Amino acid sequence: MKTRIGIFGYGNLGRGVESAVCQNNDMELVAVFTRRDPASVAISTDTAAVCSVQEIGDWKDKIDVMVLCGGSATDLPKQTPECAKLFNVVDSFDTHARIPEHFAKVDAAAKEHGHVGIISVGWDPGMFSLNRLYANAVLPEGNDYTFWGKGVSQGHSDAIRRIAGVKDAKQYTIPVEEALEAVRAGKSPALSTREKHTRECFVVLEEGADAARIEQEIKEMPNYFADYDTTVHFISQEELRRDHSGIPHGGFVLRSGVTGLGKEHKHMVEYSLKLDSNSEFTASVLLAYARAAHRLSAEGQQGCKTVFDIAPAYLSAKSGEELRVSML
Repeated sequence: MKTRIGIFGYGNLGRGVESAVCQNNDMELVAVFTRRDPASVAISTDTAAVCSVQEIGDWKDKIDVMVLCGGSATDLPKQTPECAKLFNVVDSFDTHARIPEHFAKVDAAAKEHGHVGIISVGWDPGMFSLNRLYANAVLPEGNDYTFWGKGVSQGHSDAIRRIAGVKDAKQYTIPVEEALEAVRAGKSPALSTREKHTRECFVVLEEGADAARIEQEIKEMPNYFADYDTTVHFISQEELRRDHSGIPHGGFVLRSGVTGLGKEHKHMVEYSLKLDSNSEFTASVLLAYARAAHRLSAEGQQGCKTVFDIAPAYLSAKSGEELRVSML
């Protein structure tokens, strides 16, 4: 039996999930839910329905896992707990400071209604989180460093677009090269948030919008820009489309640690990603965890989980025997 996938929200991430389903033979897309007029949304899967979000309750027993593809600023805090009442769910909630709060709400809804929810799935939080945990467990004495970019942050771009007067926007996260090289050199520097990254925003304004107000609102936005040196550029829609249409991203997770009775031996663990498409890679991670959610639910598990709680074998379409032969 294939895992029946529903997609809630059909932007870049939703389209990425649809394309990823095509690469996973044990899954099928059955429905896409949109806040737009369903007749205006064209998808690539002929066998899947396009429905209004108002119809979501009608699909309660027809979907194994709902993949939430909204933004972390305002969508997912409401949508994921609500959907967890009807389905097993997976989301990419990426506001790190609010993950405990989001977890608690999804956990309560999923347990009350007998479902599994897996939150904050993607590459950070997600794959980067796992690598931080593994490196900390192996090298208990050391320092962690995470660098993002250079690349487009979908969550931060979405947060800018939610500001009144903003028509469109893209935000780039850029590592401070000197800081990255100091870590790689084993210097174990103490780095503040501001010393590790800068943020660059390209914003298209609505006609008559107050540029000064919007720039201030961006730079002072908590959890997104307030702790960074942020540059805001106001450009035309044509320039944004011409120069910033892609969504590349990537980054590095490093841990510098020591071993030995005299702490005489130094070690560096580095995990890196270089992504042509942030949304398509994130979508691919979401689907692997959708597989896990379905399996956990079939075993009778309930409640909210994160990537820390999922055994790696649950992510793979291969059997345990196949994994032991081919990857162990």
